[in-house]
Amino acid sequence: MENMTYQSFPNGNPQHSAVEKPRHSKRGFASMDPEQQRAISREGGRAAHKQGVAHKFTSEEARAAGKKGGEAVSRNREHMAAIGRKGGTNRGKNKLKEQQQHVL
Repeated sequence: MENMTYQSFPNGNPQHSAVEKPRHSKRGFASMDPEQQRAISREGGRAAHKQGVAHKFTSEEARAAGKKGGEAVSRNREHMAAIGRKGGTNRGKNKLKEQQQHVL
């Protein structure tokens, strides 16, 4: 134990080393480039149609589904009013915070 060496960090903080680690994993579907995602999705769609398990919405079915979803959400008037009052307040706060950081 006498010959222990300690790793030195440039700013004295072991959490922030000189080499930053990537924030996101390089693995998985979400990290792929969009063209590669589309290629994989196309293959999945083709396979589903080939197996006969794919469902293609008609315009009437899509319209009915959209109407049904909208009705379910807007049924609670108090909830919708609260959403409307809140508006874009969170977005405005973030924008103000970003502007303040650029000034510093």
